[in-house]
Amino acid sequence: MVVMSMKPGAVVTVLAAAALALTGCAGSGQGTDGGDGAPLDVVAAFYPLAFLAEEVGGPRVAVTELAPPGAEPHDLELSPADLRDLAEADIVVYLSGFMPAVDDAVAQLPAGRAWDAAGPADLDLTYGDGDTPDPHFWLDPARYAAVGEELATRFAELDTAGRDAFTAAAADLSGRLTDLDTEWAQGTAQCANRYLVTTHASFGYLARRYDLTTRAITGLTPEDEPSAQELSATAEFVRANGVRTIYTETLVGTDLADTLAAETGARTALLDPVEGLNDESPGADYLEIMRANLASVRTGQPCP
Repeated sequence: MVVMSMKPGAVVTVLAAAALALTGCAGSGQGTDGGDGAPLDVVAAFYPLAFLAEEVGGPRVAVTELAPPGAEPHDLELSPADLRDLAEADIVVYLSGFMPAVDDAVAQLPAGRAWDAAGPADLDLTYGDGDTPDPHFWLDPARYAAVGEELATRFAELDTAGRDAFTAAAADLSGRLTDLDTEWAQGTAQCANRYLVTTHASFGYLARRYDLTTRAITGLTPEDEPSAQELSATAEFVRANGVRTIYTETLVGTDLADTLAAETGARTALLDPVEGLNDESPGADYLEIMRANLASVRTGQPCP
């Protein structure tokens, strides 16, 4: 996939042209009952939503992920090919407020063509001034499972013949996520230190789920670099709370975490927010990465 910068007006023009060419067509799935038997054409904005769509949809969906491997999704810009994919999809699965370029493109689609995970995710955790929702709901396995169940309902509205298959797949995924949730709850129950210092503010839902406290070096997006005073305050937090580990990510540089660790005598370790996959991801899919994250936390906090 080629990623290139486009002005907002160009986005609207390209998407509108593609949509006009497809007037009256709902994409490869051909409407509300699976029509010609082809799988539903699903475009997912980034990895956690693509994983959810693939697990819930199974062979009845064909999923295209907008964010390419190794890309940091927050600032993804869309190419004309991406916009055509959006216009041709039976359904676009996205998270409003997370990827501005996708928000802009979705606004040009016909009503009902896009499905926003923000509603079923119930983004009730805020950051900073209290007005900015934390979007990283998938790091709470229970919340992630609930979104999967809602997505199954939406798929069933587009492919009524697949209703039982979608429901069963969502239930199966929910069971696996419940197992993961239990592993995290038990594995972090007796950690010696309950403060997670992370690269950016993406672990709020995970921390709340397992009675941990987070402190981020940057904000909700990794590009929100801290001032010298903010970095100094984080270093003081590390010292004051006996933090032994500064957690880094695969899609974000480690310079700030390395600096903080060197200044405070802490070590660094990987804690992946599962925003996307790349060659350095500690697992092949969401479940594997989350279990690798648990192992990292159990060593870094440490937990018996």
